[in-house]
Amino acid sequence: MIRVASIDIGTVSVRLAVADVENGKVLRCAKQSRICDLGEGLASSGKLSQAACERVVATVDDYLSAAKGAGATRACCTLTSAARDASNSNDLICELENRGLHPEVIPGRVEGSLTFLGVARDFPGQRIVVADNGGGSTELAVGSLAVSVEGVPNNLNLEFVRSSDVGCRRVTEQCLPGDGPATEAMLADARSFCDTRFEADIPWHEDGSPRSSQDGTAALADYRGDNPSCGVARPTRLVAVGGTVTSLVAIDAALDPYDSSFVHLHELTAQQVDGLIDMLAQLNVEERRHIIGLQAKRAPVILAGAVAIRELMRTTGFDRLTVSESDLLFGLSAVAAAAAGDAEGVSPVNWLPQLTCLS
Repeated sequence: MIRVASIDIGTVSVRLAVADVENGKVLRCAKQSRICDLGEGLASSGKLSQAACERVVATVDDYLSAAKGAGATRACCTLTSAARDASNSNDLICELENRGLHPEVIPGRVEGSLTFLGVARDFPGQRIVVADNGGGSTELAVGSLAVSVEGVPNNLNLEFVRSSDVGCRRVTEQCLPGDGPATEAMLADARSFCDTRFEADIPWHEDGSPRSSQDGTAALADYRGDNPSCGVARPTRLVAVGGTVTSLVAIDAALDPYDSSFVHLHELTAQQVDGLIDMLAQLNVEERRHIIGLQAKRAPVILAGAVAIRELMRTTGFDRLTVSESDLLFGLSAVAAAAAGDAEGVSPVNWLPQLTCLS
């Protein structure tokens, strides 16, 4: 068994997982999350702000201390959408390197694959589509994961992975600026922003049949399989991860305090999401901060996130989704352990992180 620490730096949140992994199976995973809003102002400036970078670095310092205290022997660090987009990401990377880390800005394909690996363990043998809806992007991955009777993943079949530029921070800054309630025109603009990007990236038709290269969809460029000129058929289940969907469940159920065991594998219907959008749109940001079940720091971006989730459901053709707490951190923990020698050093997603020794 190997105990590893994984730090994921996203557009909105910075998260830590300390996990025990054996033969590719995550036996235990303790997670922490802090909203640092790294992508604040990125849409207009093209750069990460100094204040946002300082929040991230302070959080990483705390996480490294926590990881060492928890007995983790190795650590890895990934950055996603905001770092991919910003022109000055190297400034933040240098600060992280000064802490002894080997930070890696991972492409959307790796991000989506890691998330699928983390989520699919709860749906063994099922063909699903996983949507990782973050602050700057949404990763879509279609496939299945075979799991042994001992619960060890043994055959990952990824048919399709695609990163779409739709996230709660990005949609907020592009379509829902300001602190007041949202007008119908603003909501329509946000829906159109999401629709245009999702519709270009979905590899199946409205009836669920696979798209072909003649359809002109951008999605087929990232198709993974033996026939890259073909799309994929719609799976039977949509599973979503990320702070927006977990918050929507918590708001809908008025969870106080937050209960991850309730949220994990909970279902949300399109009707429920519509109702939450209607409620959130009528409130200003300060009023949203006081909603039971919502972290106050997520108030500025929760409406855009909810719109993105609803349009994702519409464009993929699902009237309900399953929410998962098993996310990128689970997948990242498994491949970090592989990099440290677990599972004969084999990564099911054909990517291994660079590790830092914590001992």
